[in-house]
Amino acid sequence: MISPAIAIAALFTLIPFLAAAFFSAKLASESERLPTRLRLLGPSVLCVPYLLVACSTGIFHWGWLALYALLPVAVSAILWQARRIDPEQHGNWRDFLLLAVLSLSVDLRWFEHAWPAHLTVFNKILLLDAGIWGFLVVRQLDGVGFNLRLRLHDLGTGLRELAFYTPIAVSLGLSLGFLHLHPSVPWLARLPWAFLFTFFFIAVPEELFFRGWLQNLLERRIGRYPALFLTAILFGLAHFNKRAVHFNWRYVLLAALAGIFYGRAWRQRRRVGASAITHACVDTIWSIWLR
Repeated sequence: MISPAIAIAALFTLIPFLAAAFFSAKLASESERLPTRLRLLGPSVLCVPYLLVACSTGIFHWGWLALYALLPVAVSAILWQARRIDPEQHGNWRDFLLLAVLSLSVDLRWFEHAWPAHLTVFNKILLLDAGIWGFLVVRQLDGVGFNLRLRLHDLGTGLRELAFYTPIAVSLGLSLGFLHLHPSVPWLARLPWAFLFTFFFIAVPEELFFRGWLQNLLERRIGRYPALFLTAILFGLAHFNKRAVHFNWRYVLLAALAGIFYGRAWRQRRRVGASAITHACVDTIWSIWLR
């Protein structure tokens, strides 16, 4: 049973994510009224979920509290410098350095030891919150498309790219022995819940990071198509240690190919929701019928 402290921590963690997802324009405009000091120091409150979870489970450590208080402030400070030096938003080395650090910290699980094994998702979402505050409130990066007020064309674009990718993934995955067909009719209640969980907690965070931030910034530096393919490659490499102890090249290959179609979905109208639909559909189909 979930304790009240963990429930409050989860709510606190989700508030920045959901606020940005549904009210990003309002949040960005209102943040301009905030004093610079508050914009830079405000995200230190992201240490509160760790404090609540750690105290309720008996694993509190001052070092981890300091990390979750100071890391979001460092993110904001770096992006504040990037904003000052690169007001035209061509993409500054600080942007890419920050994205690299955030990505590695998640992929290599640097901070997951701070949490109970069944609650490590807090780490991923808190780091995402730090990035959201930094890129939305401080950097105010445009063209991200983080708006989960979905429109009909988001669904159309997402399903179109799913239709393009699915035959490639299935034929290649089965031939490589990565995918294994499990023909079954799941309980009707399982499919929508599996999709919704995947959409909000896997697809949207990853699409915001890789398409809304990384591909968006790379397009300004190296162009539309090189950014699409480079982001897809990096997305694939981010899966190198999934479902394997060593380098999982089959997963990397299929994820990189998927990244091309996710990137196409995003750049159609620069909408994270569209690419997240493709991503969530792929992951849901895989988890139920092809794992």
